[in-house]
Amino acid sequence: MKITDLMIKETMIMNLKAVTKEAAIDELISSLAAHGRINDPVLFKEMILKREAEASTGIGGGIAMPHAKTKAVNEATVVFAKSENGVDYDTLDGEPATLFFMIAVPEGAGNVHLQTLASLSKLLIDSGFIEQLQAASTPDEVAALFNGKQQEEAESQNNAQNDAPKSGQSGANAGGVSSKAKTGQSAALSDESDDFVVAVTACPTGIAHTYMAEDALKKKAAELGVQIRVETNGSEGAKNVLTAEEIRRAKGVIIAADKQVEMSRFDGKPLLQRPVSDGIRKPQELIERAVRGDAPVYRSTGAKAGQDTNSGQGKTSVGSKIYKDLMNGISHMLPFVVGGGILIAISFLFEQVGGADNPIYKLLMTIGGDGAFHFLIPILAGFIAMSIGDRPALMPGMVGGLMAVNSNSGFLGGLAAGFLAGYIVIGLRKVFAGLPKTLDGLKPILLYPVVGLLITGVIMYYIFDPVFSTINDWVVSGLNNLGTGNAVLLGLVLGGMMSIDMGGPFNKAAYTFAIGVFTSSGNTNGTMMAAVMAGGMVPPLAIALATTLFKRKFTEDERKSGITNYVLGLSFITEGAIPFAAADPLRVLTSCILGSAVAGGLTQLWHINIPAPHGGIFVAALANHALLFLLAVAIGAVISGLILGIWKKALGPGQQQALRK
Repeated sequence: MKITDLMIKETMIMNLKAVTKEAAIDELISSLAAHGRINDPVLFKEMILKREAEASTGIGGGIAMPHAKTKAVNEATVVFAKSENGVDYDTLDGEPATLFFMIAVPEGAGNVHLQTLASLSKLLIDSGFIEQLQAASTPDEVAALFNGKQQEEAESQNNAQNDAPKSGQSGANAGGVSSKAKTGQSAALSDESDDFVVAVTACPTGIAHTYMAEDALKKKAAELGVQIRVETNGSEGAKNVLTAEEIRRAKGVIIAADKQVEMSRFDGKPLLQRPVSDGIRKPQELIERAVRGDAPVYRSTGAKAGQDTNSGQGKTSVGSKIYKDLMNGISHMLPFVVGGGILIAISFLFEQVGGADNPIYKLLMTIGGDGAFHFLIPILAGFIAMSIGDRPALMPGMVGGLMAVNSNSGFLGGLAAGFLAGYIVIGLRKVFAGLPKTLDGLKPILLYPVVGLLITGVIMYYIFDPVFSTINDWVVSGLNNLGTGNAVLLGLVLGGMMSIDMGGPFNKAAYTFAIGVFTSSGNTNGTMMAAVMAGGMVPPLAIALATTLFKRKFTEDERKSGITNYVLGLSFITEGAIPFAAADPLRVLTSCILGSAVAGGLTQLWHINIPAPHGGIFVAALANHALLFLLAVAIGAVISGLILGIWKKALGPGQQQALRK
């Protein structure tokens, strides 16, 4: 991709005036709007801020790359801007941002934004190139610099391809050219004594940092005369996947990643496990230690294996580890919950029209209930197990989850099956560690799955299934027989939890509990779902109301963002309130928790039942008391909105003057 095809000179800002993050975003958006590149600045800013709420696009090194893909964009564009004094942009390294690249991509433009981010990231890893951009004074100079840099990269890539070993030769240096070759020394790669390491880079979003770490490692390896192969786990999946032969040959392994990558293949290798930022900032240290074998030998146990104890990185508490494993299962289960649950909910509409014999009702119930919902607990258990014990634990976990379904031990049994299978596989790795090396290839495909399945199945059949089946029946029976007072109290707690961290552990815990009840037998399924949905809808709606009713206490940008929260709140997207909570946590969180708790409690007081796990107002019609559900949400939102509006401090004189203008 040629960046200058998207980098329009007319939109460039060579002297950015902003000194704050939001002001910088506004100035960049204004340039896009002034040149007709976007059609809805308000929507575009909303999408930019939504992306910033996930993680700052201030990637460090003085660079920020805010980006959004939305229907508000007319034509794909990259806005370049330069600040002389720097902007406090909440960058990952805490330093001011001086170079800005705002990427705007239309909704139907495929993966253009991902390609653009990747291409920019690879170019901006060169500190000399960054210095040239900072010194540029005209748009023509910027365009010329990018054209020259991309031509240089293309020529370098062509040379690397021409120098690549032919069929039958080792290809270990495909990720970088040894500096030995540059000095006329032999770079023959068939000699296994040559310095050769492998690496994997990955960041949560799978875009900028993934490729910046890749390029940093390749370039530093070339300088050091070390051969390297780098696998990227980006947003489009794993690329340049390492082969078993390359892993075998490598003197060491570098994992520069902030998300889970496939680890079992590195069993027995010296391995450094660091954040992706270290791949960008400390490539020389990582490569030199990997070459020396100065790293813990990785044993695929799924616990602390492979962590770099010398660096102090990678240490996690038991609670954090359990939460991570649980979230891995829930994140993979949610598509089945949402897809299957909404189809089941829709099927109830047809049942009311034509009864249980309605063919559309039967079809939707078969797809959603017998299809998607049948996989909920096996998927949950399987991916919890995989998070703990890697791929060999997936199958035992899924089978244990299915046994939980068949025995009516339900959601609790599925949780137990996932953790059980994961730690059984960890134990088996230790038990089989003393087997001859010739059997290493059989361990992950035969020994771990078969023995793991047998042990998991026996424990589930004789111990966990009977115990959790009894507990599950007791929980469902207890919920069915809750008095109104106790039910309201539970609704208050669940509703309030949805607002404590707006998508974090408390929010997920409440939602997970409701899903557990929702997937269990009994007629209370949708009552807990009504409480968490009402509680989750309140925060963005409260923000929207406060910015509408108390306009003089909010800036123009906040009021514009507040309007979009009407849509987000009605859609049950709690995260719309995050930017406001981040800016004023005490007032926003306190007011939202109060309103969400009231809304959750009212759903239980009025015995509201919603047979769908997501959708907000769009599934409200499926509730047994649709108007009362909407009333509960409205009351909670009004309470929160009024508390926030009254409690919030008035704008300062300068802000008020800007507001009047």
